[in-house]
Amino acid sequence: MITVQAPDGAPEVGPGDDLAALVADLFDLADGDVVTVTSKVVSKAEGRVRPGTRDDALPDETRRVVARRGPTTIVRTSHGLTLAAAGIDASNVAPGTVVLLPEDPDASARAIRESLLARTGRNVGVLVTDTAGRAWREGQVDIAIGAAGLRVIVDLAGSVDAHGNELAVTAPAVADELAGAAELAQGKLTARPFALVRGRDDLVLPAGEHGPGAAALVRPDGADLFGYGAREAVVRALRGGEQDRAAFGAPAEPDELVEAIREVLPGATVEAAAGSVVVAGGDVRTLSGLAFAFGWRPVDAVDDAPGGDGLRFRPATP
Repeated sequence: MITVQAPDGAPEVGPGDDLAALVADLFDLADGDVVTVTSKVVSKAEGRVRPGTRDDALPDETRRVVARRGPTTIVRTSHGLTLAAAGIDASNVAPGTVVLLPEDPDASARAIRESLLARTGRNVGVLVTDTAGRAWREGQVDIAIGAAGLRVIVDLAGSVDAHGNELAVTAPAVADELAGAAELAQGKLTARPFALVRGRDDLVLPAGEHGPGAAALVRPDGADLFGYGAREAVVRALRGGEQDRAAFGAPAEPDELVEAIREVLPGATVEAAAGSVVVAGGDVRTLSGLAFAFGWRPVDAVDDAPGGDGLRFRPATP
């Protein structure tokens, strides 16, 4: 059985406050418990509150802009997280100030875990949580942005179900599931920043082993398939800046590029051979944008290509 507690009574947190002491006062901890702490109180304790607005703080918290739609800006942060407004929060703080995410949420989780062990003698897992939207669904859920002493993902690839089917890519992000469960008890307007999830001690690592942290849940640039929004991807590909390549992922196979060129430029002559793609006909800017999006680049002109003079493209990286 899994139970979740999120009691009232937590005081307002300020710079330098001992979060482990607050947790120890609120809960009667047991080995194998999972403690969740909202990123906001971690940030407040670590002095990550600053004057100004979200727009003022956004540039310094942004690694790159992923998409913009009206007043909403989705960015990839220095942590690798993809969040609206870089996770900067203007709620439950004094007017005229905003709260930034913790600088290193995994390190914050480790510090709380170690302090709880020293203070209570209990071996628990710790999650730092934050609220995030989803690309394909309305609403928001809480996710783990920091973790210590916890298996954050369970890889079930190779397991067999009750019907004898082998699982291929099933890997529950259990840290995010625990964060979501905690938020159900915490709510958003109830001043309950701490929660305790009991009943998944199988996920808690031995004392002294902190595990990979929530950073292990972040897909690297180019691996998430959605490195830019739909409009932004078109602009970035046509602009062709070298600094934008990573978000488009590894170079596609030649036949994928050939198929795309034939779909967009049906009048062009396309030939793939010896690790290159040669194209005759078609608008050069459009060709270059397509090639960029697929991880390729033009390398030289070809004066005897089928269909007339053309351009040769090769993968941008080996």
